[in-house]
Amino acid sequence: MIMKPRYLFPSDYMADPAAHVFNGKLYIYPSHDRECDNVFDDDGGHFQMRDYHVLSFDDIENGPVTDHGVILDQDQVDWVEKQMWDSDVVEKNGKYYLVFSAKDYNGEFHLGVAIADKPEGPFVAQEHPIRGAYSIDPCVFKDDDGQVYCYYGGLWGGQLQWHVPLQAPFAPIALPDGEPAPRGYADIGHASDKKTELYAPADAPALTSFVARMSDDVLQFTEAPRPVTIIDADGQPLKASDPHRFFEASWMHKYNGKYYFSYSTGDSHLLCYAIGDNPYGPFTYKGVMLDPVVGWTTHHCVVEFKGQWYLLYHDCVPSNDITHLRSLKVQRLFYNEDGTIEKVVNE
Repeated sequence: MIMKPRYLFPSDYMADPAAHVFNGKLYIYPSHDRECDNVFDDDGGHFQMRDYHVLSFDDIENGPVTDHGVILDQDQVDWVEKQMWDSDVVEKNGKYYLVFSAKDYNGEFHLGVAIADKPEGPFVAQEHPIRGAYSIDPCVFKDDDGQVYCYYGGLWGGQLQWHVPLQAPFAPIALPDGEPAPRGYADIGHASDKKTELYAPADAPALTSFVARMSDDVLQFTEAPRPVTIIDADGQPLKASDPHRFFEASWMHKYNGKYYFSYSTGDSHLLCYAIGDNPYGPFTYKGVMLDPVVGWTTHHCVVEFKGQWYLLYHDCVPSNDITHLRSLKVQRLFYNEDGTIEKVVNE
């Protein structure tokens, strides 16, 4: 049976879905887009989200949606000034942990944790962000043995390039804003001074997402974060100039014992995936899951619900391509016999 993509919540703009099955229902934790006066910029200043909602479904293909309302607002988090971007939720020992990304009063992104007794919240935030965590787009993955891993990171406005500078012989060069990109280099975003742009040699290994195992109480990392390396068929890391390299929007799911790391490529506007044998990787690049959609960003999650796999994502068709006003969407997802994913067709 063919299913056309469905807009999940037409009455408001929401994006960056993270979906999980709790107590037999499908819960979606999106970011909440809103109108703002900020001018479009490469650092995402026009994405001024300030709170999180949670949506739930008994039937994601045809059933009604329940909006459980605001589960956390920036005014309820001491260290947050603005821009509550992507989040994710994991259950452990009967508690629900919302791991979210937001900017502090110094203009830097960090990851925070909020806790609830029910998947629909309300969530109460911890006083401080996770130690050693930075950047954006957390994905919290609970493995079959109960261990929880946090994947995170995003370039440009997500500030990942501030924290993991490339080393010689691949050290980037910094040029004043407005200078043309040098030939043979790939743009990796603003430096932390916010006045210069960083360019990495095109053949440098691409900057990666990071992963860390979380403590039993899901409040801190138990180890130093490790890079999530994506390799090609020859075992070599993808390069900074590769249009299929990681940019943001980490997601991890498991299928037939394999670990599927999927992500957005940012400025090439693809959703891609790679497969590995353990939560840390390396992950071998396998292909594109979704071609570019209307709107600059593309961000997703993969979930199984009632025996069917789904890709949840967003686009900007309902807002007439206003890139910071995005709408949640769902489409069925299928695997080939060899475990690769059939490309999802957006309509």
